[in-house]
Amino acid sequence: MTTAGVLLAAGAGTRFAAPEHKLLSVLDGRTVVSRSLEALLEADFDAVAIVTGAVEVSAAVSDLTDSSQDAVTLLHNERWDSGIASSLLCATDWAAGSGHDAIVVGLGDQPFVPTSAWNAVASSAAPIAVATYDGLRGNPVRLSREVWPLLERGGDEGARTLIRRLPELVLPVACEGRPDDIDTVEDLRRWN
Repeated sequence: MTTAGVLLAAGAGTRFAAPEHKLLSVLDGRTVVSRSLEALLEADFDAVAIVTGAVEVSAAVSDLTDSSQDAVTLLHNERWDSGIASSLLCATDWAAGSGHDAIVVGLGDQPFVPTSAWNAVASSAAPIAVATYDGLRGNPVRLSREVWPLLERGGDEGARTLIRRLPELVLPVACEGRPDDIDTVEDLRRWN
């Protein structure tokens, strides 16, 4: 069984009122998205992809070592502005075409999710596994191939609708770290 790690980084980040996109903003000397991607790359995945859209993040990938750059597949979501569901479908289409049995999906604007959280969620055998932090659900989320056809085809909820609709398939996985995201300039200032 093969599992791929996927970072969703396609949104416009409209709540981040600054000249640069939130993913390319600097957090403690590095871009937000490169911090998120580094934790994903250090996890035990058979492949890693990042779904892009509104902003070009390849420069953030080039911040990583040469060997890590080769390990990342860039997937451009042409329909990024239709919501996160289209990015998730982009990821599952790629994973299906690459022969993966499951994907573990996280968000590019969550730089405090550690490698240990990615690995903990990936190690689950449940059809849907959801990271929890102090009992609250967050990212990343593991989705096995069997649930991919059940995902929403549009909208801005990703896997949340599926998780609510089929709770019997969901396994919470306690994780270390923080699921805080960088959505606003104030969020960035709080962590810098």
